[in-house]
Amino acid sequence: MGLISTITFLPLIGAALVAIGPREKSTTLKAIALAVTLLTFFISIGLFTGFAVGDGDFQFVEERPWVEGLGIKYKVGIDGISLFLVLLSTLLSVVAVAASWADIQKRVKEFLICLLLLETGMIGVFVSLDLFLFYVFWEVMLIPMYLLIGVWGNPARRVYAAVKFFIYTMFGSLLMLVAILVLYFYHGSSTGTYSFDLISCYALKIPLSMQIWLFLAFGLAFAIKVPMFPFHTWLPDAHTEAPTVGSVLLAAVLLKMGTYGFLRFNLPLFPEASVMFVPLLAGLALVGIIYGALVAMVQADVKRLVAFSSVSHLGFVVLGIFALNVEGMTGAMLQMLNHGFSTGALFLIVGMLYERRHTRLIADFGGLSKVMPVFATFFMIVTLSSIGLPGLNGFVGEFLILLGAFRTEPLWAVFAALGVILAAVYMLWMFQRVMFGEVDKEENRTLKDLSLREVAILLVMAFFIVQFGVYPKPYIDRIEPSVKVVLKRVEERTALKDAGRGEPIKRVIFTQHEKKQAVQE
Repeated sequence: MGLISTITFLPLIGAALVAIGPREKSTTLKAIALAVTLLTFFISIGLFTGFAVGDGDFQFVEERPWVEGLGIKYKVGIDGISLFLVLLSTLLSVVAVAASWADIQKRVKEFLICLLLLETGMIGVFVSLDLFLFYVFWEVMLIPMYLLIGVWGNPARRVYAAVKFFIYTMFGSLLMLVAILVLYFYHGSSTGTYSFDLISCYALKIPLSMQIWLFLAFGLAFAIKVPMFPFHTWLPDAHTEAPTVGSVLLAAVLLKMGTYGFLRFNLPLFPEASVMFVPLLAGLALVGIIYGALVAMVQADVKRLVAFSSVSHLGFVVLGIFALNVEGMTGAMLQMLNHGFSTGALFLIVGMLYERRHTRLIADFGGLSKVMPVFATFFMIVTLSSIGLPGLNGFVGEFLILLGAFRTEPLWAVFAALGVILAAVYMLWMFQRVMFGEVDKEENRTLKDLSLREVAILLVMAFFIVQFGVYPKPYIDRIEPSVKVVLKRVEERTALKDAGRGEPIKRVIFTQHEKKQAVQE
């Protein structure tokens, strides 16, 4: 078994071990889950150390026949785009088990099985190089997250939030399945060989009329998963009702599957349609940036505020992707990782606060920095990270995205920069109301500061928040070559190479339209 397969299926083995373990010994079950996730993470570091820097193609590729009669293969591999998303998944799975140690008291065995199954699904999505295999992992990931929200979420509305999450995601998934089947049959009619192989599909010359429909089918599935405006309405409910670790994994990893999908599938498979839809997607991204920030600003619930901040931050990621230049797309990849640490840490902090006070309303707090100074220190670091303070992780990604957006269309950068300002407003205002002022609620005077376990968890998150901000070079060096490969695939089929020299994409699209009209005449 290769390195990627080991990392992918080790959590599945861990889930089996937990399943056969004694239900009454919950501490032993947690120890097994923690050991398995730690082992998976340490093995996954081998992907980073063994990754050939400067090579933008897929590495660690494993390929075996699966259902040969239908052209289905077990094919996995990583490039610079998927490398760090796999590492993020393995690291935050460790954090999730550690963070739930004292929080989850009922149905512990089932909870841990769901976490481990979810880890296998998340990793599988990022490493799949066969469209059928990708779809299987995409659906596998959906079920444990549905259960985490519906069984271990807040009693009031957890079932509603879980069903809403499931229906939205399943709707997009079914459209994507239809598009995958269309690609499969088109591959067969074009080459004489029926195959779901992603790399083989990259070589197909798909007519623009078909590209448009396939782009929309894949794109809708990914837009719902991001989620982009106006498909975002499931996210605040899912985040608010989910248990803390459910919110952490949902924000840090699962939402990235949507933006990853645009990079891995939409751009290289449907390049002409991608360029055509740039103005629409960039426009929706900008609306999401501003809208998410404005709605976050008026939230009374801290967790709901963080949820809407995700809509705004992921709007930046989509904008960077569809800037269609190296700066914007590299920034988008960095921002995916940065959002994972910053927003994941924010949900951990909100969860720690909720365990102590059993409320998330901002008005129920105030002056906590006097009572919980260690907690306040971590909260401040994560808050400043979320608003993109230079020296912390949020700044690097946002800067590159704004640079890429400005190169493509300066007005995009202007509106996106407004989102940065609004983020500072709602995050700092929330922090000020929760942490500063007088301790005017008697219940807050006796709150305990962070335990050693909680400090260890937040130290891990804070380390990467600072490390990304101070020295992002190791990540950029591995991401950028793969981004260039994706851009090259798009350039070879479109006039995007002209935009790469500074010509706005909207002018390139117009030029392409004129050329097509001239050919028709």
